[in-house]
Order: sequence, then C-alpha cells, then structure tokens
Amino acid sequence: MAHIVPEDPALPHSALPDADWADRYVVLSPERSMPAIRAARLALGQSPAWVRGLLGLRNRIVAPFGLKAAEMKLGEAGAVGAFPVVSVRDDQVVLGFDDRHLNFRIVVDVAAAGAEGSSVAVTTLVDRHNLFGRLYILAVTPFHRLIVRTTLARLADPAVLSR
Repeated sequence: MAHIVPEDPALPHSALPDADWADRYVVLSPERSMPAIRAARLALGQSPAWVRGLLGLRNRIVAPFGLKAAEMKLGEAGAVGAFPVVSVRDDQVVLGFDDRHLNFRIVVDVAAAGAEGSSVAVTTLVDRHNLFGRLYILAVTPFHRLIVRTTLARLADPAVLSR
C-alpha cells in the first residue's frame, strides 16, 4: 500500500472557517502536473464495494433523524462520488455539503513534487452544530480514516493512474 502520511490540519481553514474538527492525509503520486479535479475523481469517484456498503448502512441509520443521504453519483456533473463540488481550481477542489447536524468539506490540494510527481493532500473539515454532530463524528471517525487512506492510496497506483 502507498505511504499515506497524516498531517496536522491548519484551522481555521478558508474552505470552512468555523470547522471545529479536521484531519489531513498526504500521498505522493507519480503523476506529474496532476489537476486537483483529476486527483479528486480518481480517489473519490469510484469507491470500493465495502465503502459503498458502509455508505448505504450510514444512510439507513441516519434516515430516521432527517439527515441527508449520501449517495454515489458516478458521472453526475457537479459531484465527485457522493460529494457535491463546492469549488474547483487547478491546484484545489473543495467538496461537501451542509446538514442539520454538521457542515463538512473535503479539500483536495495538489502540489508539484518535482521528479517525484505530485503531492496530494486530502483535508476533511467539519463544523459540528450540536451534540448529534459530535456523536456522529465520534462514531464515523475510525471508518473515515480507513476510507481516506484507502482512497488516497489509489493515487499512487500506476494501474489507477493509467485510466
């Protein structure tokens, strides 16, 4: 598996200034000059079956609480995987949405890493609105970390990059 490095995220962050929870992971991709939207689509656009299963379970659990369903939207304009696009630049894509219990953003930053390729960082930002938002993040954090590491590893896989 690719070497995924956790980093301390800087708060406040311009993508979600009121965020009170964040994490950040970085991977080195051998692809040079990778646009951020390509990195986001390769990492988050097609999740493994076990991630889609967890997403379906999450949707069933939170539906009685009136929370938005997160659904994989392959090929949908304005979305990468289950996440609506908030903004796009060559070096950064911001995904996410606002809900009753929390607002979240996923920030994909890409920077040149010389002959090594591109450095790709994924920062997750969360603004928890209430106790339910805090409990929700507590419950999903272990799964979130595993999913982020798994999806970021795709960016170091030559087979994925050749698509």
